[in-house]
Amino acid sequence: MRRVAGSSEQHVLPFVCDAVEPGARVHTDGSAAYRSLSARGYGHHKSVHMASDDPAHVSMPGVHRIASLLKRWLLGTHQGAVRSEQLDYYLDEFTFRFNRRTSRSRGLLFCRLLEQAMTTQPVTYQRIAARKA
Repeated sequence: MRRVAGSSEQHVLPFVCDAVEPGARVHTDGSAAYRSLSARGYGHHKSVHMASDDPAHVSMPGVHRIASLLKRWLLGTHQGAVRSEQLDYYLDEFTFRFNRRTSRSRGLLFCRLLEQAMTTQPVTYQRIAARKA
């Protein structure tokens, strides 16, 4: 997960190219921001919700489920006290937790977290607190 500056093609496509492996099939809504995905080597399946009788949460349930869980986590756990400058760090934590929610070796979660901390460059508190969106 990552926030993007806008919903136009110039903001959305760099994220897709960075986050999705070329050749993968990308399922999107009918937004024009995704129109050049096929030219960039991605399979593209679009679901135009305005032309459909199905609501968006039926045709793309995973997207809506994750967005709902993220909102609930931010409002419930953090009680809405998330500052925009630090949103990327919260998104990283949510993604880490979500991707390990069904892990069979939950006992290794702390071990994996330590391994990740050892292989990642440190971020100081000053850098986190001073980070601008």
